[in-house]
Amino acid sequence: MAAASAVRAAGRPSRRLFDIFVAEVPWTVSSKELKEYFSQFGSVQRCQLPFDKDTGFHRRYCWIKFSNPQDVQNVFQKDPHILEGAKLTLKQQPHRRHNQRKNQSE
Repeated sequence: MAAASAVRAAGRPSRRLFDIFVAEVPWTVSSKELKEYFSQFGSVQRCQLPFDKDTGFHRRYCWIKFSNPQDVQNVFQKDPHILEGAKLTLKQQPHRRHNQRKNQSE
């Protein structure tokens, strides 16, 4: 059973790999616009903006991955973050060390 869950987890990226969770994203904002906005704070490696399969609209939240920890600190130096008139809600994702993940999977 643990092996099956490990296989499922290997097939999709873990959200723990992302640095910041962003909520309250306006419907009109795309992942490209989010990457452009957050790139003012540093190098954005990835932006994951999930979409609802039924509606075709994004779910109004995303995850942002930066190249280095200083970029993340730069984001949290500024408050508030406003896109298209809406205030974004940001939360830093907890990072787990590699050996902690290994111990939990055993």
